[in-house]
Amino acid sequence: MNTAVVNVKVDPKIKKQAQKVAEALGLSLSSVVNAYLRQLIKTRRVEFSDVRLEPTPYTKRMLRQSEKDIKAGYVSPVFENVEDSIAWLDDPDAKYQNGHPAR
Repeated sequence: MNTAVVNVKVDPKIKKQAQKVAEALGLSLSSVVNAYLRQLIKTRRVEFSDVRLEPTPYTKRMLRQSEKDIKAGYVSPVFENVEDSIAWLDDPDAKYQNGHPAR
């Protein structure tokens, strides 16, 4: 891929935070900047948002239930590969980590 270098002055703290967010998303900061530039070209708009998304009441209930299940041990074992996880799901005698039947 042919590339060009763009030099931009950025607050070092902002750069470091942006790199952490990009890394958490499995992206490089360079790929994020390229995506933003492509979007700028496509839409001919610049948008900024500081929207804080709030989970719905249903999502909050499900998260609370999941936390309870995890504390009670109602979680599957850890698998090394996909085949083992599918075998566990198909096994009528499968048990959660707390020993209770998975069915």
